[in-house]
Amino acid sequence: MKAVAYRIERGVSIDATTRALREAGWGGKAIAGGQSLGAMLNLRLAQPEVLADLDGIDALRAVREDADAITFGAMCTHAAFEDGKLPDPTRGLMPAVARGIAYRAVRNRGTIGGSLCHADPAADWVSTMPLVGATLRLEGPDGVRTLPAAEFMLAAFETQLAEGELLTAITVPRLSAQAQWSYRKFCRKTGEFAHALVCALRDPARGVERLVIGALDGAPRVFEGEGLIASLADASQRTAWLAEAGIDVDPARTTQLAEMLRLAVMDMETPR
Repeated sequence: MKAVAYRIERGVSIDATTRALREAGWGGKAIAGGQSLGAMLNLRLAQPEVLADLDGIDALRAVREDADAITFGAMCTHAAFEDGKLPDPTRGLMPAVARGIAYRAVRNRGTIGGSLCHADPAADWVSTMPLVGATLRLEGPDGVRTLPAAEFMLAAFETQLAEGELLTAITVPRLSAQAQWSYRKFCRKTGEFAHALVCALRDPARGVERLVIGALDGAPRVFEGEGLIASLADASQRTAWLAEAGIDVDPARTTQLAEMLRLAVMDMETPR
């Protein structure tokens, strides 16, 4: 099957592109790297009337370093993080996550912003950005707003983006030198989306202890609290904790999640 006919708008600026999307209404769609949307177009799961190409907007690739955070343009590719071409505020977490996304050809074109906006529950950045406490910048015809990454995804393939809005930048706090992290996912073969995903972060200098469960049927679940990660060191507690946390999945996925939890806890107990 091939895509329906649509008109391409070559974006030259954020303002012009958001205006074009607003004029197109819900018949407008933005395309970043196209690694997810391209397949949806060909399967006709997406049938836009107007496709706004973001590739020519240099502002969406800008990177700004501040004392306590780094802001990445939404068009920064997975490969740029993987290859160390971009500064890393996360003590190795973001390059490690990028390295595990799909295949190299996908990472060369796929973007962090596109992945977040596509909002596949099993996507890597969808869980990682809430873990590190990232903030997203949304720009549209009505102005600019920011919101925590943990609030951006509403459900599978559904986000907070309003009509005509673009995700333009992601601000990631710098982890302290004492920070520890783990990112574990279960895939049946290399390159596919995760069937179970658990990531953890402990940063005592910033008072952060956080656990994210991803690859669920909807948005990732974020849990916080001092001692949370250590409390899951006991194998007998992990499956019960998943049930108490309201993570309702089939028995096979429960087993997979419990194993990813075990590995994540083990990582956090091992000095990096």
